[in-house]
Amino acid sequence: MIRLEKIGKQNGRQIVFIEASAALQKGEKVGLVGPNGAGKTTLFRMITGEEEPDEGQVATDRGITIGYFSQDVGEMAGCSVVSAVMDGAGPVSVVATELKQIEAGLADPDRMDEMDALVERYGEVQARFEELDGYALEGRAYEVLAGLSFSQEMMDGDVGKLSGGWKMRVALARILLMNPDVMLLDEPSNHLDLESLIWLEAFLKNYEGALLMTSHDREFMNRIVSKVIEIDGGTLTTYSGDYVFYEQQRALNETHQQAQFERQQAMLAKEIKFIERFKARASHAAQVQSRVKKLDKIERVEPPKRRQSVAFEFQPAPRSGDDVVIIKNVHKRYGSRTIYEGLDFSIRRRERWCVMGINGAGKSTLLKLVTGSTPPDDGSIAVGGSVKLGYFAQHAMDLLDGELTVFQDLERSFPQAGQGSLRALAGCFGFSGDDVEKRCRVLSGGEKARLVMAKMLFDPPNFLVLDEPTNHLDMGTKEMLITALANYEGTMLFVSHDRHFLAALSNRVLELTADGIHQYGGGYTEYVARTGQEAPGLRS
Repeated sequence: MIRLEKIGKQNGRQIVFIEASAALQKGEKVGLVGPNGAGKTTLFRMITGEEEPDEGQVATDRGITIGYFSQDVGEMAGCSVVSAVMDGAGPVSVVATELKQIEAGLADPDRMDEMDALVERYGEVQARFEELDGYALEGRAYEVLAGLSFSQEMMDGDVGKLSGGWKMRVALARILLMNPDVMLLDEPSNHLDLESLIWLEAFLKNYEGALLMTSHDREFMNRIVSKVIEIDGGTLTTYSGDYVFYEQQRALNETHQQAQFERQQAMLAKEIKFIERFKARASHAAQVQSRVKKLDKIERVEPPKRRQSVAFEFQPAPRSGDDVVIIKNVHKRYGSRTIYEGLDFSIRRRERWCVMGINGAGKSTLLKLVTGSTPPDDGSIAVGGSVKLGYFAQHAMDLLDGELTVFQDLERSFPQAGQGSLRALAGCFGFSGDDVEKRCRVLSGGEKARLVMAKMLFDPPNFLVLDEPTNHLDMGTKEMLITALANYEGTMLFVSHDRHFLAALSNRVLELTADGIHQYGGGYTEYVARTGQEAPGLRS
């Protein structure tokens, strides 16, 4: 359906693609992977025609429809959420909007004198809406929005009043409702809670068109794709298999290439040694010349391109007491909405609690109560002796001084630390070379998250409270963080929608549901085995 034929592309001084080729066939579900800045978004934009390759061509089958979801959502306002979603399906949304306006007019006593005209126009518009299969489409729009965790009130409310994260979901819903021949999804798993993520996973598995997507969620990617296209060093390499197969195959290829490189280097060293030893002897002149010619003709094996992955090791955290947090009879309300009514919960040293529950269940509120960011309305929260707390929350990224560079921010936070150790810390969290000179105001969401995390873990607390720590992090940084936290000897309380993160790090589960609060010994994997569900909101 889509073929990339020997494409070349340069952005300024950066060469993005060199004679790169790949194909997306009908019905294929393909993961697009590669380091940040490798050119994944550029590839999407070339397929949609927003950018042209400098060389080669992007060929698409005639008449196919392409839906492209990107992180750049654009302006949304002036209509309901459901109307904004139906917009993606073409003219039917305009008819739907007029139908709603006429219905409002028919119910308005101040417009009694217009009733005959309104009734007549309503008949015409309704007929057109039925002709476009509008009622079925509207039903599907509500279904998609429900899958992405919108409440009925939100669906019928003004799209302009939504936060950026919810507008992302509206943009994604439009592409899903559009049901194009080809879907291009750039990080669709960002900004989704676990229930929405699992719903989207099922939707995409059943989608019959061709799919090309990026995602920093390893589990999500692995369950959907059956082919992986990797961008690395300007080339495109295709692997037939899921994400785990790609990882294994890539590692195997690297091992083979390294062995081949080392064998050739040994052979070259031997030949060069012979040439150096006998080049001055007339009796060996013919042999020397023969070997020089042979070396000139040999095609050199390149060493494998190794991904930069730096390990981060915690300094030992001071030991806390055995009782880390004790919560007794806590009540918490926001306006008329009760979040907690008589909550009793305790955390012991070295426990790793993951908190699960649907949107609005009180996950982040619990973390705020424990860290003292929000006071309870009633009851008590006691933090144990010798507890040194570290709290990672999304708002922490807004507290960075925009005028400081990454390195200046680290220096200000740790004035006693040496430059070498701070540079090593920055490198572990993805700030290498000139990246440490970037001002905080120009950092992406992922870079800000990495900087805040680096600062928190350099002088480690013995109690970590983490609210969605993997949001914005790429797979490499996530893996580094998981490895580091797996070796961490302190206590953890965290919320995450990343199943790989949950399974790797939890040894207790606190589940918040409408039926009450449930505690499970064992981590997320045991929770799934015991409940038969990957998230509480999916329970039938």
